[in-house]
Parts: sequence; structure tokens; C-alpha cells
Amino acid sequence: MFEQLMKANKYPICLASEDSFLPYGQILSGYDFKNLCDVAVKETECPTEGTVYKAGCPAFEALPVAKELETRLYGEMDIQLGYCNGQNSRLDALEYHKGSEVIVAVSPLVLLLATMTDMQKDLTLDSKCVKAFYLDAGEAVEIYGTTLHFAPCRVTKQGFRSVIVLPKGTNLPLSAHKSASGGEDQLLTMTNKWLVAHPSSAPAATGAFAGIRGENIEISPI
Repeated sequence: MFEQLMKANKYPICLASEDSFLPYGQILSGYDFKNLCDVAVKETECPTEGTVYKAGCPAFEALPVAKELETRLYGEMDIQLGYCNGQNSRLDALEYHKGSEVIVAVSPLVLLLATMTDMQKDLTLDSKCVKAFYLDAGEAVEIYGTTLHFAPCRVTKQGFRSVIVLPKGTNLPLSAHKSASGGEDQLLTMTNKWLVAHPSSAPAATGAFAGIRGENIEISPI
């Protein structure tokens, strides 16, 4: 499938197992992600249009792997296990959190990633800095807090499914109005979520900071 995907796209796509992924995160092993993926298929839907995100899913959080991730990977911090499913195929935006994110590929998917060091002093970022990485179904990665990312991109026209693990409370509505002081404050859109959007994207149309310059990268499904 990876070879077919590369043939269908002019944009270069790497495997997450390659050394080029190391600045962005690490492949996770030694966890029972198979059971988690099986539950995700049974408990979640993949929309035929758009993308759906849910911060927490009780069916995921009741599994032994949730406690294992909380204890081993997050050092006993409170975490949430939710999901992101859908038909996304474009970059559109990049976000980051103050803490790692785990992405479990329930289906094959592509991640579009950059690092905070790619951002300029004015918080803009050239999309030429963005790299694409393929995850096969069942693979899981830890994305570092310094890594910019957004919704995965689909590999097939059936869409993508993924489990998303984050520090508890991330991506929930803010309890206060966003600061107007500028700087990084203007990127804060949800709890523990700082976002920079491409000018052609839906987030930019609804007021997100439009700081991504260049092409709005699109991954063609197979």
C-alpha cells in the first residue's frame, strides 16, 4: 500500500520507521494496541465527509493499555484516550501541545509534521518545512510536544481512523476569553492547543492565526 501511495503522490512520503522521523517522535512498541484498535473499529464511526474528533472515549480508557500508557509513557500523569476519524487529505493547519501526543493508526494514514524550530519569530511557517510520514494499521507513534501536527490524512477513499492520547483536558474549550496580547497567545484556540492555519483553510476562515505560507499540501488517496 505504501508503494501505491508514493506513486499516487508527487509529494514525498517517508515511513515513520525511518531515521528522518526521529526529530518528530518515536515508534511505540510493547503495548497492546491491537485490542485498542479492535475496540476503536467497533465503537467509532468514520464519517463519509469531514473529520470527527472526540477528546475522550470511555471504551478506550477502560482498557488495560490506557493505564499502562498513563504509568509508563506519561509518568503517571492523567491522560485521555479519544479518536480522530475522517476524510481529511490536506494540511490546512498545524497545532502543538505542551506535552506528547500518541497517535495509534487504526487504519493506514499519513501524518504531516513540522517542528517548532521551523517557525519564524513572527510565528509563520513555510509549508516546505512540512514532512509526510506513513503509518500502517496497528502502528503507534509518540509525537513530541515540539512537533507541529494536525488531523491525519487518509490513505484510501474509505478514510482514516486513529486513536489519540493526550494529557487530560487537552483540546477542551477554554475557560476564559483568548488573550489579545499577541505573540504565542494568539495561537491558543483550545485548552493546551496552539494552532497556526493555512489561509485557505476552514480554521483560518473562523479566525485562527493564518501563519502557514506556501502550498496547502494535499495527499492523494489510492
